[in-house]
Formats: sequence, structure tokens, C-alpha cells
Amino acid sequence: MPVYEYEHSGEGCPSRGKAFEVEQNINAKSLSVCPSCGCPVRRLIPLVHVSTPVTDSKYKEMGFTKLVRRDEGVYENVTGTDGQSKYVERDKPETLKGLTDNIAD
Repeated sequence: MPVYEYEHSGEGCPSRGKAFEVEQNINAKSLSVCPSCGCPVRRLIPLVHVSTPVTDSKYKEMGFTKLVRRDEGVYENVTGTDGQSKYVERDKPETLKGLTDNIAD
């Protein structure tokens, strides 16, 4: 059963505080009053957690290319595979070798 978060419109109640969670059936109507104190409440929109890769190897596994700036116009390809340049330099198209292999429509 899903858990929904509610917030009191006033100060909150002594037993539940300002915000609280309630396990409810997905077809159940939203609460309009707190089950403990009877004060008006509103249901909050939950935040969605989106997981992003945290390591360069995860980016590489997912097929992404990650370039890290090392100097003015010089970038290191930290997710490079065999055949790809380790460093990419601005105004030197030959350093883009292998980078466009991952790009598809």
C-alpha cells in the first residue's frame, strides 16, 4: 500500500507534528482532516528521487562520454574506451577520434 504525506494547515497536532505520513489504499480519497486532532490537512506532492550515476565507470557502462576540463581548451575523456582519444583539444578535430562512434539517431 502506498504511503502519502500530509501537512497541517495550522501549527500541527501534538501527536503527529506539522507533517505526517499515512499508509492508504491507492483508491482511497485524500484526507481532509487529521485523524488525530481533526484539524484541516492537505496532501503533499511527493518528491521523486532520480538516481544519477556517481562514478565515471557507471557513465561508461551506460554509454555516456564524460569530458573533464583540464586546461583552456583541453578536456580529458575520463570514460574513454579503446580507440578513443584520451584528450580532446579545441580546434583540433583529429582529437575527436572515436568520440562520435557512440552517437546515434
